[in-house]
Amino acid sequence: MLYVIIARYRASWFDKVFRFSAPVAVVAFVGALFVNFWAIHQATERASNAVTDIILSNTPVFEVDGLFVYGTALVVVVSIVYLLMHPQKIPFALHSLTLFILIRSAFTLMTHLGPPEVSYISDFNAAINNSFFGGDQFFSGHTGMPFLSALAFWGVSTGMSAFFFLASLFFAAIVLLGHIHYTIDVASAFFITYGIYRLSLWLFKRERILFLSGD
Repeated sequence: MLYVIIARYRASWFDKVFRFSAPVAVVAFVGALFVNFWAIHQATERASNAVTDIILSNTPVFEVDGLFVYGTALVVVVSIVYLLMHPQKIPFALHSLTLFILIRSAFTLMTHLGPPEVSYISDFNAAINNSFFGGDQFFSGHTGMPFLSALAFWGVSTGMSAFFFLASLFFAAIVLLGHIHYTIDVASAFFITYGIYRLSLWLFKRERILFLSGD
């Protein structure tokens, strides 16, 4: 397997699209993360009052912060390991995620709606709470991002597509059970994410071809 992975990196490095797009994708992705943290901070500082919700107003709050944080860590680790093993898929994956993060950051800055459960505090430290339990409500990134990955792997890898789709459903349930997101945040995430995916196919055609290329 090690020799196979080395061969993949060698082939990717001699590909002109990869050699140009991969560094750009990494830099853009890191920049998008900074924009995202700034948008979360702005929304959290200016958050208004909570509003009623068709599901949350009629269900109790469950303590799901452990599943929420550790589930996120699992998905991130699986994603990183897979991409490192398949370098030709890195440019399209990072470009798509960057577009997702920037669009979601724009939505976050538009409306500063307060969290459904203002008094809910997780057991994690301040850094984790600020990153995972901020005032960025619309739309649910934990629901949308795995769904974006599932769409990207659709028809490419059945196992990875199924894993990310199940992860998306898992987080959709978790954020509602824990009253972390409103119902509209979860429901809209699937539709908005599909639009982002189609936009990624249009903007990053060469990277998509590289993503689909065999090993």
